Amino acid sequence: MARLHRVSLYSSILISIYLLVLFEVLPIPVIDAGIVQEILPVIPWWLLVSFGSYSLWSLGWGVFTFRDCPEAYHELLQEINEAKNDLRSRAVTVD
Repeated sequence: MARLHRVSLYSSILISIYLLVLFEVLPIPVIDAGIVQEILPVIPWWLLVSFGSYSLWSLGWGVFTFRDCPEAYHELLQEINEAKNDLRSRAVTVD
């Protein structure tokens, strides 16, 4: 099974269970109904904020641990100059 199919299957199962509990079709016997009605409506927002926090942390960590690559920089500049020279030889104005 592909990862997309697995993720969509698991998420649809979890969303179905969440909606059944939210609309009190599937009761939770251990927790008081009042507490369930206070907590369940904010769970999607909590998940959204948690995902956003994780995404920002992951992006920040990637930027923090990004290695400088001077060789790649010079190689890229050389390729840009080669492309400009090739375009100039074909009578295309560059710059």
